[in-house]
Amino acid sequence: MIDIDHLRQWIGREELQSELLTPAIVERFNATFNLQGDTENGAKAPAMIHLCLAPPAIPTEELGPDGHPARGGFLPPVPLPRRMWAGGAFSFHDDIHVGEMVTRRSIIQDVVVKEGRTGTLCFVTVEHQVDSDGRAVLTERQDIVYRGVDSPDTTAKKTLSIAPEGEYRLTVQPSAALLFRYSALTFNGHRIHYDAPYVREEEGYPGLIVHGPMQATMLMQLAEQIRGRHPLQFEFRSLSPLFDDADFTLNAAEDGAGLKLWTSYADGPVAMVARAEW
Repeated sequence: MIDIDHLRQWIGREELQSELLTPAIVERFNATFNLQGDTENGAKAPAMIHLCLAPPAIPTEELGPDGHPARGGFLPPVPLPRRMWAGGAFSFHDDIHVGEMVTRRSIIQDVVVKEGRTGTLCFVTVEHQVDSDGRAVLTERQDIVYRGVDSPDTTAKKTLSIAPEGEYRLTVQPSAALLFRYSALTFNGHRIHYDAPYVREEEGYPGLIVHGPMQATMLMQLAEQIRGRHPLQFEFRSLSPLFDDADFTLNAAEDGAGLKLWTSYADGPVAMVARAEW
């Protein structure tokens, strides 16, 4: 039984985190995504690098058995075992530059409990206001969902419909090294992204899970490649998981003034949908 009145007491709670964007961080980000670009102080930073800055630095002894921080703290202590980043939206106001101090002010906006197809779900909405050397550079909405343990058939990609092929399409190999590097960039201890025996034996998944934020970052990069500049508005939503047991694709198609984008297996379902607008 979830005490929603208790959890909603977290609405309005704030957290402030800052980190200097150094050339070394940009170099590691570019290396992870096979990007080329200037990493010297004053250079324009790559889009979505803010997701790698000022992560919560929780002592190792305070992590749960899944590698996540123990319940409570800034986020409400939702009593459900699975947590994932279900989606989000970004409004970009200005560029971050290498050598600037990036500050993120986070506010809990809402906490809602719903009954879904797989059981009880709890949605937590967080707003992040990000500035760089005092300039407002972006506003982000982060949608977090807590849920129960999956039944064995809920993650089977063969039961879901085949994804369409985009006008633009790239293939990505979700290697263990790629997933580990992104976990390291974001200081993410969640074992589903790097501990194969754990994810199979304890969580019942067929392989390591590809990070949602990393998929969103790759779709943002694809949109930037197509139009020559990163969008002013970008939103995404996760529909089903991707695992490291097969390559996946990044897809995009023209959609009026914007682009619709998605990730999927080559022969499987849509995993994430997104839209970019300029």
